[in-house]
Amino acid sequence: MTEPLTVARVFTAWRLEPVALLLVAVVVIGYFWAVRRLSEPWPVSRSAAMLAAAATHLLVTQSFIGVYGHTLFWVRAVAVITTLMITPLLFALSAPLTLLLRTAPAPFAESLRRIGHSTAARVVTFPLLVTVALAVPLVLLYLTPLYGWTLRNPAADEPLLLVIAGCGFVYYWTRLRVDPTPREDPHVVSFAISLVEAIVDGAIGLVVWFGPLIAADYYEALHRAWGPDLRLDQVIGAGVLWIGGDLAGLPFVVALMVRWMRAAKQEADSVDAELDAADESPASGLWWENDPVLRERFTKPG
Repeated sequence: MTEPLTVARVFTAWRLEPVALLLVAVVVIGYFWAVRRLSEPWPVSRSAAMLAAAATHLLVTQSFIGVYGHTLFWVRAVAVITTLMITPLLFALSAPLTLLLRTAPAPFAESLRRIGHSTAARVVTFPLLVTVALAVPLVLLYLTPLYGWTLRNPAADEPLLLVIAGCGFVYYWTRLRVDPTPREDPHVVSFAISLVEAIVDGAIGLVVWFGPLIAADYYEALHRAWGPDLRLDQVIGAGVLWIGGDLAGLPFVVALMVRWMRAAKQEADSVDAELDAADESPASGLWWENDPVLRERFTKPG
């Protein structure tokens, strides 16, 4: 795109990307078709999250972000951060796996459950591996020749975005646990992983900020006579990767806090119910055997 990017162009520069549009249409139509098949109500918040996820992907591919993504480094950084940290978060909040398990044919749903309970699934979703999966796309894209190759091969854009979104979804799926997951790690582990992820974002941002120009030969060949020069363009992009990545992670921290408080309340309600039941029944045995928490902790198996 040789036309200068102005404030007006931010709102008026659009393009049709058929592959991305078709993919979003298939996912959204399939999702709401499954919702209609449910025999019980489906939370509106989950449906809204699905629509928001679809909207963010359309913005990345069809709006000025897609139009100028091959011209300005910082615009492409916006696309990458959105695809890695915003779209998959919204998609995970829409609980697609739960919906699939409830509406898929019984044999297929049972196969998915067996896979989800397998040792391999537990290993793949180990917190350390999930954290690496979130960091790998940024490392490979900006610290290897992959970035320049994708610029020269526009057909790789949608597959690249799908891989990035997939890595982000695995991260948010296993950390938020809106859908069933192979592991039940404590929520405090998720907060620790969020801290590590913020550190990794900062490190990559600093490397891009102060490092050599990325794909300089490609951008120089554009002979762009408007906007920031190559160094400033990359500095702005580094800020997007660093600060934008941290800001994009804030909704996840909020959602994680909400999930943690709900889990704590459910556990407290369960303990209170057991204590109430114990108070109503005649006591027998040692005093600690009538306390549900202490009984579970000190009673020997078998």
